[in-house]
Amino acid sequence: MLRALFLATAFLAGGPAEAALRLLMVEQPGCAYCARWNAEIAPIYPKTPEGQAAPLERVQLRGPYPADLVLGPPPVFTPTFILVQDGKEAGRIEGYPGEDFFWGLLGQMIEKADPTIGTLRK
Repeated sequence: MLRALFLATAFLAGGPAEAALRLLMVEQPGCAYCARWNAEIAPIYPKTPEGQAAPLERVQLRGPYPADLVLGPPPVFTPTFILVQDGKEAGRIEGYPGEDFFWGLLGQMIEKADPTIGTLRK
């Protein structure tokens, strides 16, 4: 109940930019793996526990990147998924290894970044 209230408050206060966690998707035109992710994951992502915990924000490979962001090395591959916690990179997935691997890797990153969230998929 409190988690749902927190998520609703974060959404009403301004959406993904206000959330403690967010998932940055670095993409570029013509990226076949980006297109595959868009077909397989994008339609359901906001409805999943991961999407609720880390709302998606898209950025082009060449930028511009959000001004409030502190990243590790600049992304080279697309897609690159960067988990951002309070404006700082907390983990990344380079490439799209398929739906099963994506959910598992993302879940591990979210749990490591915020252990209070608990296991997202059982």
